[in-house]
Amino acid sequence: MSPLKMLVDFLDVRLGVRDIFTKEVSGYLLPRRVNAWYTLGAVLLTLFGLQIFTGILLLVYYVPHADLAFASVQAIVNEVPFGWLIRMLHAVGANVIVIALLLHMLSVLFMAAYKGRREFTWLSGFILFNLTMGLCLTGYLLPWSQLSFWATTVATDTPGAIPVIGDFLVEFLRGGATVGNQTLGRFFALHVVGMPLILLGLIGFHLFCVKRRGISEPPFGEEYLGEELLPFFEHEEHPGGIPFFPNYVVKDAAVICFFLAFLLAIIFYLPGLFFPPSAFEPADPFVTPPGIKPEWYFLWAYQTLKVFPSEIIGLGVQGAFMTFLALLPFIDRGRERRPAKRPIFVTCYVLGILLFVAISIWGHYS
Repeated sequence: MSPLKMLVDFLDVRLGVRDIFTKEVSGYLLPRRVNAWYTLGAVLLTLFGLQIFTGILLLVYYVPHADLAFASVQAIVNEVPFGWLIRMLHAVGANVIVIALLLHMLSVLFMAAYKGRREFTWLSGFILFNLTMGLCLTGYLLPWSQLSFWATTVATDTPGAIPVIGDFLVEFLRGGATVGNQTLGRFFALHVVGMPLILLGLIGFHLFCVKRRGISEPPFGEEYLGEELLPFFEHEEHPGGIPFFPNYVVKDAAVICFFLAFLLAIIFYLPGLFFPPSAFEPADPFVTPPGIKPEWYFLWAYQTLKVFPSEIIGLGVQGAFMTFLALLPFIDRGRERRPAKRPIFVTCYVLGILLFVAISIWGHYS
């Protein structure tokens, strides 16, 4: 008898693990026509796990102090065995997470997967998206380079345009009038402890909502017959669907491998893609480098503030847009999910993507 079977037998007698596996894994059925878009949740879980693992390793050597932070990062990269790889996996991995998040959100929007009383699933996912953006922002300062210092200075200046409470918000974020050691300490605490704890709790709630309500069926083809909403809770089941294990797990594994290969390809073949020259210079509060801009996923917000004559108008437009997205399941109450029968939505969807790309490119070259 193999050690693995002995362990399974030991656990099965005490916890009934075989019954759990049969019911929740191999017996859990998903829509037969699920495609690669449905695997992005598993991709994100894998990438978040990688961030936690590499982040813990970086914490062993990183020093969160303005006088030592940059030197500690350089020591990790140049002196610690495989430190350069761990740092690159963490930094580039954050960008790949944002890419996967955007694709996940776009697929949910296109397939109207927020319908069918899945408001809590959408809201928890929307909050997770914004929390991830916050993690990217707080982590961006930690290397204490010229790029991270001045990009954070620009980012934390933005709330100052809000009437009455703007100055308070800026000082609260920075821990003082300017970005300094207090800012680094606050961002470090948020990035390492505060936000990850909230993130883990929200991921658990999001997965609970997905499992409890059921995965929405792809709204394509003649097989899709629509959904009937009953006046009481009903878990959406898929008789005749594919089992989660092994069928769906194989799909997950294939797409996860693709994203990991994409991540490694950037690290080995385009290592400077997310690292301009100012990312390798220590922060100097007295020398502002030219052309400082936020990361690519914040360029749309950065350029929106510049388009309008007043920053408060730009903030208002951004706030209205994000509020609309958050409340979309409550606004779009129709049951129809098929894109072919929602031409107005699909048109706005395509135009919105083009506008996002155009404003981001404009922000990059402005």
